[in-house]
Amino acid sequence: MPNPHVPSTLLARHGEALDLFGARVHAVRADQWDAPTPCTEWTVRDLVNHLTAEQLWVPPLVQERRTVEQVGDAYEGDVLGDDPVGAWDLAAARSRDAFLEKGALDRTAHLSSGPTPVPAYCSQMIADLVVHAWDLSRAIGADERLPRDLVDFAVREVSPYADSLADSGLFAPPVDPPRGADEQTRLLAMVGREA
Repeated sequence: MPNPHVPSTLLARHGEALDLFGARVHAVRADQWDAPTPCTEWTVRDLVNHLTAEQLWVPPLVQERRTVEQVGDAYEGDVLGDDPVGAWDLAAARSRDAFLEKGALDRTAHLSSGPTPVPAYCSQMIADLVVHAWDLSRAIGADERLPRDLVDFAVREVSPYADSLADSGLFAPPVDPPRGADEQTRLLAMVGREA
């Protein structure tokens, strides 16, 4: 089994997570952008906007080595404009390129939570993409099964801090998975989703 901490594996998982979420973005029908999602206060558009903004943060934090304070409110509000799918595609491509840049994984990103090694930041982004790919799948009626490699990666990433996620206000409290639950169901339970 590949070591998730090896740079090539980490970058491969990141690319796969971007592709997974991106495939769901491309599957959103014109009449689904205002549909509800498992993220109780977000519509499909809100969810895609959130993930698009997350990708937009990567180049300034990783390539330009700016701090959250220096970036400021550049990516607050609507970042999708009149072309949500195109906005996602562009942001995802820039995020991918930033993490793939030579030497990027040797850097430190200055996040709101403090200085963070870029590999740890990348790992957080992967888990976020995987969980929200499920949210978007459920919202639009797409296939909810997530790739096993990505699920396993996200479980390893989220497990150490799952109990504190609800404190951030961005996640529901964890739920108890059913007996004999598979890894995907366990992952979703950790982040407050019932599959």
